[in-house]
Amino acid sequence: MRVAIFDFDGTLYPQETYKLMMNYLKQHPIHSSKYQPFYRALMKPYLAYKMKIYPENKMKAKSMQLYLDALKGLHQQEIETYFEDMSKEMRNELNLSVVDRLQKHLIEGDHVLLVSGAFTPMLNEVTRDFAIHNVIGTEIPMSNGKIDTNKALYHIQGERKNEMIEKALQGLDIDWKNSSAYGDSISDITVLELVGNPVAVRPESRLRAVAEKRKWEILW
Repeated sequence: MRVAIFDFDGTLYPQETYKLMMNYLKQHPIHSSKYQPFYRALMKPYLAYKMKIYPENKMKAKSMQLYLDALKGLHQQEIETYFEDMSKEMRNELNLSVVDRLQKHLIEGDHVLLVSGAFTPMLNEVTRDFAIHNVIGTEIPMSNGKIDTNKALYHIQGERKNEMIEKALQGLDIDWKNSSAYGDSISDITVLELVGNPVAVRPESRLRAVAEKRKWEILW
């Protein structure tokens, strides 16, 4: 079985979802009052990262946790509605070149996975029109039907993507040599290296250098 693995931010979706989430919270008709406390809390890890005293992976995980903290107390249906409304316009902004590849893989019978650090409800909503076999994202901890900010957030990034891919494909006979993966960032490198057909999508400079050196396909 061949697989086709797609990243989301910067790949299937050409922008960064965290900026979108920030703007959505800031302008939300009900939850906008939560933006300023959230933003103040975010500045500490962000500035530490910019000063190179806080690792990027920890900054990203902390940022996701702080966003959930701002939505503390929302019921499951409320959080699903929140991300559903946020995602409506995103479906019209997908990278069409990547969408074409995704649909081609589906037509050819490949097992398609979407693997991202974005919140799973968002990923499910944006890609609901595609028959993706596995959508792997950052799960929102819930307890008694509400967001539970006391539970540690398991942010999917870096090697954790490989871990979740392995878990999703457990027991399947994968033809890795003829499989494909798509990503835009150097943080996607461990996933791209799994397959025989890695594709760098509008890559940032570090990934572009690797792709050019290794003669990987680059999709603009």
